[in-house]
Amino acid sequence: MAKQAESRQIHELLLQALETERGGIQIYTAAIEAAQNKDLRKEWKHYLEQTTNHERILTDVFAQLGMDTEEMSPGREVVAGLGAALVDSINAAIAAGDPAAAEIVAAECVVLAETKDHLNWELIGKVGETRASGAKLLKQAYEEVENQEDEHLYHTKGWCRELWIQALGMPAVLPPPEEVKKVQTAIGAARAEHARDRMM
Repeated sequence: MAKQAESRQIHELLLQALETERGGIQIYTAAIEAAQNKDLRKEWKHYLEQTTNHERILTDVFAQLGMDTEEMSPGREVVAGLGAALVDSINAAIAAGDPAAAEIVAAECVVLAETKDHLNWELIGKVGETRASGAKLLKQAYEEVENQEDEHLYHTKGWCRELWIQALGMPAVLPPPEEVKKVQTAIGAARAEHARDRMM
């Protein structure tokens, strides 16, 4: 019985992960429109390409596991709703006519989306270390995207912080230290933020 529940939860995780990637494609598309900083726009275009590839990787995983990519669950519906709300928020900020404020909103929305995305892949990686059905396949998928997911989250958090600092009239480090130092871990992100004063 426990095995069945475990398998159901893995199934649910994968449904949510695929929906997160699909939402991510829409969020990055909207965020790129809001980006004022050319380095940030370039970075988000790169992340959009990677996110599109992550969606393809998960679609392949679904095919190999015999799962339906269009299957809905209550959890997946929530993820879809959150993604749509983030896109709506970016579009509303753009429509408000303050480009700098819209850029910050877009960065915040990307951070929110990437926090969920990063968690999904972390959990997929954990499942990949078990003896669960399809674990080897999930481990391969995780290893393919892990570093990119770390970069998406930590670099965009850095951009978001520095854009806010700039908006508050204080000296900002742009591109942020996380970007300059090519951070890919939480420890690295903390060190990069700590070093920002020396980079100004």
